[in-house]
Amino acid sequence: MSFPAGFRWGVATSAYQIEGAASLDGRGPSIWDTFAAVPGAVANGDTGDVAADHYHRWEEDLRLLSDLGVDAYRFSVSWSRILPEGRGRLEQRGLDFYRRLVEGLLSRGIEPFLTLYHWDLPQALEDEGGWRNRDTAHRFADYAALVHEALGDVVRKWTTLNEPYCSSIVGYAEGRHAPGAREGHGALAAVHHLLLGHGLAVGAMRANGLAEQEFGIVLNQSPAVPVTDSPADVAAATRQDVLLRRQFTDPLFGGAYPEESQSVFGDITDFSFRQEDDLAVIGEPLDYVGLNYYYRLHVADAPHREPDPAKRTAHDIGVDTTRLPDVPRTGMGWPVEPVGLTTALTDLKQRHPGLPPVYVTENGCVYPDVEGFQDDDRISFLRDHIAAAEAAAEAGVDLRGYFCWSLLDNFEWAHGYKHRFGLVHVDYATQERTPRASYHWYRSFIGAR
Repeated sequence: MSFPAGFRWGVATSAYQIEGAASLDGRGPSIWDTFAAVPGAVANGDTGDVAADHYHRWEEDLRLLSDLGVDAYRFSVSWSRILPEGRGRLEQRGLDFYRRLVEGLLSRGIEPFLTLYHWDLPQALEDEGGWRNRDTAHRFADYAALVHEALGDVVRKWTTLNEPYCSSIVGYAEGRHAPGAREGHGALAAVHHLLLGHGLAVGAMRANGLAEQEFGIVLNQSPAVPVTDSPADVAAATRQDVLLRRQFTDPLFGGAYPEESQSVFGDITDFSFRQEDDLAVIGEPLDYVGLNYYYRLHVADAPHREPDPAKRTAHDIGVDTTRLPDVPRTGMGWPVEPVGLTTALTDLKQRHPGLPPVYVTENGCVYPDVEGFQDDDRISFLRDHIAAAEAAAEAGVDLRGYFCWSLLDNFEWAHGYKHRFGLVHVDYATQERTPRASYHWYRSFIGAR
């Protein structure tokens, strides 16, 4: 495989999924602490209180990164570890932890890619309305500027949001993620305020005037494929694409929300939360965009789950995404279709010709462990998806890097600790780390580049 000079090979993690230490050193509660405490919200009643204990074992984890041979590491910062109430009082011990982590990365020749928000909103801000509330966008910009001012001398790559679709639609419409809401207007307001917060944060960080800084956002991109060529199924795939991809990419890179938005979401909401000049803020020019890909969605037309439009959530757009194709599946039942990664990358470039450089910021899979951690299926998955990324680069996408999800087994959100994405196995009882065969394969692959 051939990739351009300077291409980054990395792995990714997120704060709440690996750090643990949920109540140590002044950290305040996040919406995921609250959500995980709700009976039945998370499998087996699992929480992120300890997770992979990365907060205490970060040096061991940096040694794993160094031995792996990656030259980039994508991680997130816990907002409530730095600002326990989401605003106001600064917890210096939180900032100090991330400085130690970043300096440890740099001493090992690994570039830090810092994500400011990976779904863990401080609970104090959720109590005031969360992302439904326009003020949260401004509080996010304040937080971003603070972290950037503190760490901008050692961090060059700054990501505002990870997968705002999940933070808004999955969290405020489906209710599967924190804060567990099932809403229409509130969820779409969350979409807009997340994007507004992103634009405000980029502007605030640029205003700090630090040199050699790059700013981006990370979006999950699951192409929607109609299960038949019937007009109804094709229209359903279009609605799904608006829901998951285009209501984020179009305002970010095209200066407008999709024309289909009103018809897709119907009578469940008005859009009064969108104010004049917001799109100019949201469209703040970026230096890169991250794309997360796991699987395609095979979409059929279906009746609305809730017949009464006034009671529908923003996720209920009259589609059925349960019809899986006859292809291999991961341990989570997700279809394995590497071509979807090529499509996601090339679609985005074709729709937005002025797209900034792209990184594949998450790509990975779950399979049951076998004796000796010989995970051949994961190796095949990674190899085939890297080839799919290369195909997109050959088609003209300015691809700058690939990050495997994930370095470590971790708290997998509503699934708890049931599913394991890590190149490194974590024994949660002892916190012992054991590299899987895929870790060694990825190390050899990177070394051969």
